[in-house]
Amino acid sequence: MSMKILVTGAKGQLGTDLMNELAKRGLTGIGVDVDEMDITDAAACRRVISQSGADAVIHCAAYTAVDAAEDQVELCRKINGEGTRNVAQACHDVDMKMMYISTDYVFDGEGTRPWEPDDERAPLNVYGQTKYEGELAVEELIEKYFTVRIAWVFGVGGKNFIKTMLRLGKERGAVSVVDDQVGSPTYTYDLARLLVDMIQTDHYGRYHATNEGLCSWYEFANEIFHQAGMDDVKVTPVSSSEFPAKAKRPANSRMSKEKLSENGFERLPSWQDALGRFLKEIEW
Repeated sequence: MSMKILVTGAKGQLGTDLMNELAKRGLTGIGVDVDEMDITDAAACRRVISQSGADAVIHCAAYTAVDAAEDQVELCRKINGEGTRNVAQACHDVDMKMMYISTDYVFDGEGTRPWEPDDERAPLNVYGQTKYEGELAVEELIEKYFTVRIAWVFGVGGKNFIKTMLRLGKERGAVSVVDDQVGSPTYTYDLARLLVDMIQTDHYGRYHATNEGLCSWYEFANEIFHQAGMDDVKVTPVSSSEFPAKAKRPANSRMSKEKLSENGFERLPSWQDALGRFLKEIEW
């Protein structure tokens, strides 16, 4: 039996890769974006989800402008918190399984130990707080749920750190990058494969999914320029305090992916490998 999967935020960088991955596997993807289903409209969520005939929802739609969220608290909450609750309620009403794409920002970023999926959540910023509220809504309403936390996301279809570095490297020949935040990049192309693997199982619960290996943003930038053949770009490490941003970022975004292995899921390739493939995909 071929599964039918409804994807919210289908026009975003992850949504686009998910729709492609579903098609590649001969699974039916129903892609909805804000025009087809505004997640802040509970009635629209009920109508679209109940009439879709889908077997599962992968909920990618989100407000992701981390710094802007500090000023647009209500809008961010309406989308990430209440919007996710609307999707979860609609899935609950028709007993449909749901996958919620969340973030490392639900943690406080203290220490150096990798975060486990069931660790205590204590977000540092508005974006993280509203994604946490989304997680709580899913856990409260859905029995058959997956919460998949990702970090440092890049994909062909969107704005991301790699594209920014390549542009600044070309324009300026030098960049300053923070070296006191450590985590793992996540390539949406690789992530989409894992998510489609997961949604076809009943191994429910919270997971972390990023490409393998750790780096600081500074190390990430160095590797970007190296692989892009731009070794002449000068990369200067700086501390987060020298780069004041509206929203506080977690210093420790290390996330344990052991639970993926425990449940028989194939983990993502190394972030360096993902970066190399990504650079071949984009025009820069």
